[in-house]
Amino acid sequence: MAAAELSEVARLQDKFQNLKAEVAKVLVGQEAMLHKLLLGFLAGGHVLLEGVPGLAKTLVVRTLASSISASFSRVQFTPDMLPGDVTGTQIFNPREGTYSIKKGPIFANLILADEINRAPAKVQASLLEAMQERQVTLGDQTLMLPEPFLVMATQNPIEQEGTYPLPEAQLDRFMFQVDVGYPSESEEQEIVRQETSSYTPELRAVLSPERIIELQELVLRVPAADHVIEYAVALTRRSRPNEPTAPDFVREFVSWGAGPRASKYLILAGKARALLDGRYAVSREDVRALARPTLQHRILLNYRAEAEGVRSGEIVDRLLAGMRLP
Repeated sequence: MAAAELSEVARLQDKFQNLKAEVAKVLVGQEAMLHKLLLGFLAGGHVLLEGVPGLAKTLVVRTLASSISASFSRVQFTPDMLPGDVTGTQIFNPREGTYSIKKGPIFANLILADEINRAPAKVQASLLEAMQERQVTLGDQTLMLPEPFLVMATQNPIEQEGTYPLPEAQLDRFMFQVDVGYPSESEEQEIVRQETSSYTPELRAVLSPERIIELQELVLRVPAADHVIEYAVALTRRSRPNEPTAPDFVREFVSWGAGPRASKYLILAGKARALLDGRYAVSREDVRALARPTLQHRILLNYRAEAEGVRSGEIVDRLLAGMRLP
């Protein structure tokens, strides 16, 4: 990287430390969740947050949006939604005999798709084009979405009544699936202390959309050595049961492994992690650190795995154990 880019990395660290400080005014604990959100934001990848209610999933996304001078939309997904409730629709004017476009909440920089698995398949499908191509087609018109564009979705893993599980094509659009756990006892005490008082922090915007785009372009310029790319691809390919390199437990418990998009995201997210750590090249350690949130939602288990209580995250952990670094 050039000298100007190296100084840019230092400024990047300062900006994201300021951003974390703003979010910390409201968010107690959950540092791992926040770190993954920031990595997704920097790498331009969508993030799926999975956890039981009350773990600040919605709060952290809303607070992050308040710390960025960018447009924000919150969409509460429900079973009676229609695709137009997300993307927008065409409105016919009978007097003039013309159509006009009414844009939906998808036309914003940061989208909070709350309880995304409560919407039926046709509503979930309306997000596919937006998340992949950064555009929306309404009738005969294709409209570009604002840049940067990021979807952060939440879902509850324990409540299945009235939900529609996300199809694999939808899950594959998310860079990360982040498992959100309970706070520690001291953190929970601080949460209660804050939310039962008159504490109302004032948040300030520390990043602009233009600046975010510049930082995302900086991530793309981070070098990745051939041996790091080879490692990421080898790890992904070992999750596929039909591959010659797949271990026995993958052949036993996995129906379908992760696709090429997983290999790409391992490297892209690794570049973002390196920059946030003040390093100027992605390493295999970065790939390993991000393997679980990148791969676990892309591994489809078979009935035997479900019968024995095997989780996809455990499969990723065992893959990593079999590919230890020298």
